[in-house]
Amino acid sequence: MKGADYAELAVFMAVAKERSFRRAAQRLGLSPSAASHAIRALEQRLHVRLFNRTTRSVAPTEAGARLMAQLEPAMAALESAVQGAGEAQLTPRGTLRISMPRLAGHLVMVPAIERFMARYPDIQLELLLDDNLQDIVAAGFDAGIRAGDRVPRDMIAVRLTAELQMVVVAAPSCFQTQPPPATPEELGRHRCINYRWSGNGAQYRWRLSRAGENVEVDIAPALTVNDIDLLLAAAEQGAGLALLESQCVAPALRRGTLVRVLPQWCKPVAGFHLYYPRNGFMTPQMRAFVDFMRLDAAAGARQE
Repeated sequence: MKGADYAELAVFMAVAKERSFRRAAQRLGLSPSAASHAIRALEQRLHVRLFNRTTRSVAPTEAGARLMAQLEPAMAALESAVQGAGEAQLTPRGTLRISMPRLAGHLVMVPAIERFMARYPDIQLELLLDDNLQDIVAAGFDAGIRAGDRVPRDMIAVRLTAELQMVVVAAPSCFQTQPPPATPEELGRHRCINYRWSGNGAQYRWRLSRAGENVEVDIAPALTVNDIDLLLAAAEQGAGLALLESQCVAPALRRGTLVRVLPQWCKPVAGFHLYYPRNGFMTPQMRAFVDFMRLDAAAGARQE
């Protein structure tokens, strides 16, 4: 069925029910002349007269009444299907695929997952942890979470955390035979663990700051890994000094399995942002996720 055919049938049903071209046209948002033209076109196509018209009344002919009886269930089913499709687009449901580094998974998503899923039980979340920066659109993701300075400029970004701090830590056993370093330059004399980016193979750079003073430390790591969890575990086991995010190491510091090294020094890094493509349409589930994360970030900032 062509679009014009459906439009003519919709006008026919409206005129048959309203018994008036004017009222039918108002119901459909048409002019009376457009409604009259649609009925004439339908009658010509079917080679049958569908309405008896006078200056005061409009009534279906026998053929028109028969057509109305046959069309009414089908037209009602079509209207119900269209309405159902529209309502489905207003309800947050379906799958959301979000790409993020492991650290963002721990710091941003873990505290929010249970509350989000409880509020939106019809949304299925797929959280894929990958420290490599990738094209989220080409990879089929709805959104990504990355440090602010790594978010592509053509994306919409929503700030989720304040600036992060990378701090130097080590297990107490690392200082059984030599004292802790007193300056950043002395870090190179100690056994260190470093992180390597899987995407480009680059080693993480130890750029430390203190009250406006900046220094980049050249280390020769005894152990290199490409996983934050492994880096933390190795540091707790005494494999060497490590540069890790402060919130990530807080539990180990409280347990005493790690201690701060050079506590006046840290590496500030941009906070995490949720980002997604600039397009005119956002699915209900994506809108729900963006709004939830924005409000959650604001609540966290107020608590701080």
